[in-house]
Amino acid sequence: MSVPTIMFMPKNLLHAIGISSAGKIHYQLSPEELIKQTVERNEGRISERGALVINTGKFTGRSPKDKFIVKDRITEKAVDWNDINQPFEEKHFENILKKMIASLTDKEIWVRDCYACADPAFRLKIRIVNEEPSGNLFAYNMFLRPEEKDLENFKADWSILHIPSFLADPETDGTRQGNFTLVSFSKKMILIGGSKYTGEVKKGVFSILNFILPHQKGILSMHCSASVGDKNDTALFFGLSGTGKTTLSADPSRKLIGDDEHGWTDNSVFNFEGGCYAKTIDLNPEKEPDIYNAIRPGALVENVTFFKGTNRIDFSSKKITENTRVSYPISFIDHALIPSIGPLPKNIFLLTCDAYGILPPLSKLNTEQAMYQFISGYTAKIAGTEEGINEPKPVFSACFGAPFLPLHPIEYADMLGKNIEKHQVNVWMVNTGWSGGSYGVGSRIKLSYTRAMIAAALSGKLENVPCKPHPVFGIMMIQECPGVPSEILDPRDTWADKNEHDKKAKDLAHLFIRNFEKFKAHASKAVLDAGPRV
Repeated sequence: MSVPTIMFMPKNLLHAIGISSAGKIHYQLSPEELIKQTVERNEGRISERGALVINTGKFTGRSPKDKFIVKDRITEKAVDWNDINQPFEEKHFENILKKMIASLTDKEIWVRDCYACADPAFRLKIRIVNEEPSGNLFAYNMFLRPEEKDLENFKADWSILHIPSFLADPETDGTRQGNFTLVSFSKKMILIGGSKYTGEVKKGVFSILNFILPHQKGILSMHCSASVGDKNDTALFFGLSGTGKTTLSADPSRKLIGDDEHGWTDNSVFNFEGGCYAKTIDLNPEKEPDIYNAIRPGALVENVTFFKGTNRIDFSSKKITENTRVSYPISFIDHALIPSIGPLPKNIFLLTCDAYGILPPLSKLNTEQAMYQFISGYTAKIAGTEEGINEPKPVFSACFGAPFLPLHPIEYADMLGKNIEKHQVNVWMVNTGWSGGSYGVGSRIKLSYTRAMIAAALSGKLENVPCKPHPVFGIMMIQECPGVPSEILDPRDTWADKNEHDKKAKDLAHLFIRNFEKFKAHASKAVLDAGPRV
């Protein structure tokens, strides 16, 4: 879709940031112009399906060890300082900001005004400065796009400087190495240098919303996808990478509110973004038609390779990275809900890919169990591709998004629990992983079964089916589900060696208990009691 270039430039466009001597400034260019400039600058190619393809260079993913939050009067006592939320001195932030501004002297830059948060009551106005047109296209795709009438008097709440060519000096600038992402809540700025990876911008904004909304607005922020059915039944899907969050939320019979980041108010669920940032590794048009069909003119594809001698993307290639990505406006999804604001949720799905084969395919959780599992944020992946290594590897990420949570995880979990109780929301845990044994012995639960379980939960068909508690985890295992063989619903029944199952169940329970040690001091007794018992 063609978007006209804005024919005016707001007064004092970069005054608040401090940029006064930049060269040519490109303001609010259309996707077509940004794509054309990227190709002309030899910074990208056009794929067979018309999408722009770029390589983000050294960094093909986020660098969490190089992300810092300025420790100041706003954050000192509020932020949960840890290995993820690393403190940064104000003086170093100011020094790097001055250097970044100086580096833009007489340089060509791209500027975009945009929004985060679809709900106007919580809208965040953002001004982003890029040194490359492809970075500005990413901002166009991922954030909400103001109408022209809203731009003339646009006053940014937050500013972002994304300058991949700028490298910090660790000895004088206080960084770990040359690349960095710095967040200052006092200056209301995000500085990103040394990395072209666009995900740093997306997750930088998500991180500040995870502070602003819960801490300052009393609104729960969530790392989840969301969809709504024709009965106004919003569903939330939480899950780490590889659990099926994108696949399972992309139901053509439901409207997609968003695929990654949301807020939950007293009367709605709203998307933070105006686009999607989807993985493309092994992308299959039959399994994920929405993403595949979104790879068209206007989409930005990162770090893929082409079949030799063609401009056809090889989605199976991991030559550059497994973290191949595409960004596109949410309007590229035919069944997207626009504006991206849905009613209150009726169902929450906590997705886990349990490669140990212990957790049931479908179980129902009470509020305290939901909080415990939410805080745990568990999945288990295959350890790696090294020959002879078949043991699963447990992964725990608090609230299914630990790298982006400035506050203590218990704060988000408490808000979730209160919302579940207040609005009487059903909470389900869905294991999309193994059955009949651990990885190497058992087999992956069929996607068709998982879809049938979610469909049954959404339709209300599971309200009166028999359940029984899991002997170790206590969650209520569903015993009957339309379209799913009953014999797979209790994981112990699927194991040939029942003693081995019981041993593995205890081993997994110990992993949960060990992980939860760091939360014990802040969690209530009811939540602690909702954990596994050995």
